[in-house]
Amino acid sequence: MRLFYLIVSTGSFWKPIYNLLELENINILLVNAKHIKNVPGRKTDVKDAEWIASLLRHGLLKGSFVPDREQRELRELVRYRHSLVEERSRELNRIQKVLEGANIKLSSVVSDINGMSSRAILEALISGVDDPEILAELSHGKLKNKKEDLKRALKGFINYHQRKMLEIQLRHIDYLDEEIERLDEEIKNRMLPFEEDLALLDTIPGVGRRTAEQIIAEIGTNMDQFPSAAHLCSWAGLCSGQNESAGKRKSARTRKGNKKLRSALVEAARAASRAKDTYLSSQYHRIAARRGSNRAAVAVANSILTIVYHILKRRQPYIELGPNFYEEKRRNMVIRQSLKKLESLGLKVTVEAVAS
Repeated sequence: MRLFYLIVSTGSFWKPIYNLLELENINILLVNAKHIKNVPGRKTDVKDAEWIASLLRHGLLKGSFVPDREQRELRELVRYRHSLVEERSRELNRIQKVLEGANIKLSSVVSDINGMSSRAILEALISGVDDPEILAELSHGKLKNKKEDLKRALKGFINYHQRKMLEIQLRHIDYLDEEIERLDEEIKNRMLPFEEDLALLDTIPGVGRRTAEQIIAEIGTNMDQFPSAAHLCSWAGLCSGQNESAGKRKSARTRKGNKKLRSALVEAARAASRAKDTYLSSQYHRIAARRGSNRAAVAVANSILTIVYHILKRRQPYIELGPNFYEEKRRNMVIRQSLKKLESLGLKVTVEAVAS
């Protein structure tokens, strides 16, 4: 008889207990709290324990996917880096807000508010320079051709308080850049055992190095944890939920899943949609025309994760199917169905392609 220590996943409170039991090589079953709801009635801890024990005894509980300790630590590093990158983006938005408050429209001319030219202009503003002519001369590269636009955009009224805010915000961005760089180095070292897997995932359109690192940090490389690609997509929250009554499907809203993985895959899907002559970009534009860009991105994210599952399972690189794969597949299916229908009517038909 196999004994389990059962832990209900509630927030982050399960982690210290799980970590202690894991050190003793004890069989642990971590269960989603939503999967053990009792019938309404008087609720006590004793009754809850009896109910959970009954569910476990009848084999009605499934354990959540919990990677090993090294994988969890890698996941924590990658997630923390992502949070710092997001914080950096928020800080850049705050800089833009301060500039708008000073009537300086720098973002209307430059694409990167923290680029080389923008940074030189911001540092000059902080030091007390407010002459648009002098500030525009600090531009580099292609921005030199937009000096007149820059002069108009830099005609503002910036005071001491706004300069101080910009100084603090730029210093914070520099700090975040340093921390992100340190995390990049640490993650790179921890990813050394997975270099082959990263190279395989990099063959998928829309999936770059950083996205591949996020995927491996979230799901690992052992696909035996998931019975099928569909199970993995469901775990990531990329499958439509089941809400059917009286034979009618009421909603196709995707179920809840791993938010970090889902976000990374949707971002990869949007990147894949910008590629030319690929199966994924063709899928995105075909669905977007009917259902909208957001649903198309989720559908392509589902396809990418399915591809990831099979690549890691078979240890083979991605094979491009081409933009016309779906149309050809559908055409052949229609032909087969039509022939089957004719045969059921007692007709024998020979199919020949018509020259176009």
